Amino acid sequence: MTALTDLASLYRRRDHLSAPTRLAWTFGTVAALHCAAVVLLLVGTASQPLALGLVLTAYLAGVKHSYDWDHIAAIDNSTRKFVAQGKQPVSVGFAFSLGHSSVVVLAGILVVSGATVVGRFMEEGSTSNLVLGLVGSAVSGLFLLAMGIFNGSAFLRAARLYGTARAGGTIDVDDLEAKGVIARLLARPLARVQRPRNIYVIGFLFGLGFDTATTIGLLVMTTAASLAGVSPLALLALPLAFTAAMTLCDSLNGVAMLNMYRSAITDPRRKLGFNAVVTGVSAFSALFIAAITLGGFVNSAFRLEDPVTAWLGSIDLGDAGLLLVGVLLAVWGVASLRGKLAYRR
Repeated sequence: MTALTDLASLYRRRDHLSAPTRLAWTFGTVAALHCAAVVLLLVGTASQPLALGLVLTAYLAGVKHSYDWDHIAAIDNSTRKFVAQGKQPVSVGFAFSLGHSSVVVLAGILVVSGATVVGRFMEEGSTSNLVLGLVGSAVSGLFLLAMGIFNGSAFLRAARLYGTARAGGTIDVDDLEAKGVIARLLARPLARVQRPRNIYVIGFLFGLGFDTATTIGLLVMTTAASLAGVSPLALLALPLAFTAAMTLCDSLNGVAMLNMYRSAITDPRRKLGFNAVVTGVSAFSALFIAAITLGGFVNSAFRLEDPVTAWLGSIDLGDAGLLLVGVLLAVWGVASLRGKLAYRR
């Protein structure tokens, strides 16, 4: 009882912990997920070595899913917002990924328990599939739209300050913070997104659609393995391995974006150009994904047959996330190289 009380007290005081401590807790939890998946794998596959291949496939599916463009856009834009508010959000990627994968884990448990309701959720054209898809699309589209507008206004502000600085004018560092009509307009929609842990709910709602190839593939694979007689423990290792892989990659992405945005905002007089470019890329990605997601939402909700929303609803952005990561890392690398060259001079 005392241990539980201590843990509860620590949880209430987590916002006052240092960034390295919170980072250690984050990756410690990721490591625990990996250990749990390995234990289930070892116990569940003692007499079924073929299940090892299924678990490895599930792990690789989690890695791939973490680089979907909606993941990258949500994590990057949320991190940019927190950093601009003077926070050190070390667990944005972890919280989003854990929320997203919670849907997969719950669905996997239902499959293992023999429930057929998951099949109805995945059945294209069914009422349950349509409702969950609409909820997931609406939440993800509106959230990314709000974050895109928020960071888009920050991009315009940073670009304007960069032009002022290049012209020899004086700038106020506080002008980088969200102000004006846009900030007031988005104050209420984003009021509850104050801490990285709030992103868990966003990630959970993102995952309700059951519309990504990796999620559907994992659940179909779990169903097939269940019918083939694979042990329940080995079956539970599938969604857990998926979760472990996705939380690891999303956590690494979130920490990388944290360092990037901190370096962009620290000493802004020297890095206004870098700040503007990185913020612009993040804002564009969020608005781009929001347009695609909401276009697909409108097409499905109103059963439209026009070519524009039908095309938006059919776009697969699974591999584009790697391109976005590459662009952001390239911008960071170029800025770092230019900074070192300037320092040597």
